[in-house]
Amino acid sequence: MSEEVKLAPIPDLGQRTDEITIYAGPCSVESAEQFNEVAECIADLGLTWIRGGAFKPRTNPHSFQGLGEEALKIMKSAGDTYGLKTLTEVMDSAHCQLVADYVDGLQVGARNFQNFSLLKKIGEVTADSHQMVLYKRGFAGTIAEWLAATDYITDHGNTNVVLCERGIRTFEAATRFTLDIAAVPVIHKQSLYPVCIDVSHPAGQRDLVPSLAKAAIAAGADSLMIEVHPNPPVALSDGPQQLTPAQFRELVAELRELAAVLGKKIV
Repeated sequence: MSEEVKLAPIPDLGQRTDEITIYAGPCSVESAEQFNEVAECIADLGLTWIRGGAFKPRTNPHSFQGLGEEALKIMKSAGDTYGLKTLTEVMDSAHCQLVADYVDGLQVGARNFQNFSLLKKIGEVTADSHQMVLYKRGFAGTIAEWLAATDYITDHGNTNVVLCERGIRTFEAATRFTLDIAAVPVIHKQSLYPVCIDVSHPAGQRDLVPSLAKAAIAAGADSLMIEVHPNPPVALSDGPQQLTPAQFRELVAELRELAAVLGKKIV
């Protein structure tokens, strides 16, 4: 008689809501002044999250690598001051607890898509706190690989995971990456995980960001990630794709109108 195969239980991820969350903020935390200016804008708009890079995985090792723990302190201070939740990327298993101690949400970047030891460690560190983990798809990863690897986080105790589509590499060179907008309904069909669309990285150019953001909402995305910088031309990373606070305000107003048509609201 063959041995009975036991399937792993489906994580209790709750139900998706009528709210669309925006994770906005600069690509990199460069100074307290820079970060606070963006935080003030986000808070004034009635949004709930601010994001920023503390440890930066850069293609060129000589590029700006982030301020590290100093950036985490800046983020926590701004979050406390403006009543915002904070989100940043964790790159190294050795930094997981440090990052978790400062911020409300941990991000797994595209370059660590299949860094299984990091995914396990994040699951372990956040098992009790259930801090949100925003898990980005790798730029050459399939949806099946993405969903499978998510178990490395959830199996270690934290099911509070949001899957983030940030564009994949194709032969197309007109945009920085190719946004797989179909990932939204596919993920919703195959899992209970909320889906975030990072509209800044696939665009690579700020003038394309509004259209991608609207497309993401129309496709049913549960959240958006949008990069915002007080002065993009002098940004230490990814300046061309970041919106100014004024541009971001205008976009949020447009997104709220679109969301309302779909019976949803931007938070």
